[in-house]
Amino acid sequence: MAVGPPALQPLTSEAAMTLTIDTATTHRTPPLSEQLQRLIDLGLPELAGISAEELRSRASTLRGRPDSILVVGPAIAAPSRLVTLLRRGGKPGFVADELADVDTFTEHPDLDACPEGFSLAHGLDRGDDLAARTPDEALAEILARGRRPLTVAESISWLLQQPEHLTPNRAFTTLATRRTAPDGTLDPRIPTLTTATPTARDPRSRRGAPHLTAALATTTAHATLAHASAAA
Repeated sequence: MAVGPPALQPLTSEAAMTLTIDTATTHRTPPLSEQLQRLIDLGLPELAGISAEELRSRASTLRGRPDSILVVGPAIAAPSRLVTLLRRGGKPGFVADELADVDTFTEHPDLDACPEGFSLAHGLDRGDDLAARTPDEALAEILARGRRPLTVAESISWLLQQPEHLTPNRAFTTLATRRTAPDGTLDPRIPTLTTATPTARDPRSRRGAPHLTAALATTTAHATLAHASAAA
């Protein structure tokens, strides 16, 4: 008789009692087994060219907490493809023209690299209280709080599980994902998730759809631009 794919193990009793970081804006999340099934139902196997059984196998060793998000790394699906699994009002996610090269972005050079495959992020917070800060000020404050900024993969993965955190009046940056130019300087563009009206170059059918665009590191603080983070 054929043996089925390994299942994600349930949370231990210790993990079930404790949030990684319990703040007013920390959100509980579904069990990892449910998160993986949601990704499969959304079409990740077809998008990634990896069977559902193989995806289950790759995620089988992960152990989550009540506030964990299953992160789909670029070795499974590049951000430009992963974002297309997002939906809002029946419209799929996309990448705006100004960030068409998002897949060439990597980790901020001052931050630790994230796993390329499946991984976990804990205690995610959209960072609404940092909307009055510039990107550089927000990054310094996130680190001072003992937290870390989100990558673009973590942010998309979060919204795939809990899409209600992307709202029309609030975009948020992924400060941990940046592109380093050949001369060693940082590209001023910061991948940002939003539902704001796209540029005139985008068709009307995309208006209101979730998408990746670029905020500039040199931008001033904006009331609708938050800066998301996770437990370090």
